[in-house]
Amino acid sequence: MNDIAILPAPTTPEAFYAFLDKLGIAHKTRTHAPVFTVAESVSLRDEIPGAHTKNLFVKDKKDRYFVLTVEENATVDLKAVHKVIGASGRVSFGRPEKMMEYLGVAPGSVTVFGAINDRAGNVTFVLDEDLMKHELINGHPLSNDATTSVSRDDLLRFLEATGHTPLVLKVTD
Repeated sequence: MNDIAILPAPTTPEAFYAFLDKLGIAHKTRTHAPVFTVAESVSLRDEIPGAHTKNLFVKDKKDRYFVLTVEENATVDLKAVHKVIGASGRVSFGRPEKMMEYLGVAPGSVTVFGAINDRAGNVTFVLDEDLMKHELINGHPLSNDATTSVSRDDLLRFLEATGHTPLVLKVTD
C-alpha cells in the first residue's frame, strides 16, 4: 500500500506538508489573503520567487479529466489543446463537484498539488514545457490562501508519489 492511501480525503494542507516532508521534498509556504485569479495574485510576485502557476481543470467528451498547469500569464487554446493532451474532442471546464471529488479543492483553488487527493487516478496532470524550464514552481497547497514553492524536480517526484505520471507537453501559445 502506498503512503497516500492512508491519508484522509480530502487531505488538509498540514497533511500535504507532512507528505512532502516524508518524501524529503524541500518546500516553503507563504500564507496570504485568499486569491481567486491570477490578477489578484500579482502583488505576491515580489514576495514569492519562482514561476507562478495557473491551473485549468478540464474534461473531454468521454469525461476524462485533466489539470493543465501552466505559467500564470500563459495562454491555453481550449479549442485546440485536446490534440496535444490526447483528449477525446475539445475540452471544457470540469464541474465544481468533480473538482471537489477528485482534487479536494473548490473553484479558485485548483492546483497541481490536488493530485494528493486523486487516489483513484481520475485526473491526468499536464505540465507545460515552458513552466518546467523554471527551477522553482509555486502552487496553492490545497487552499488559495497560501502559496507553496517546490523545485521542478520535486514537483515531478511529488506527482509520481501520488500515483500520477505527469505529461510534460507544450500546451501554451
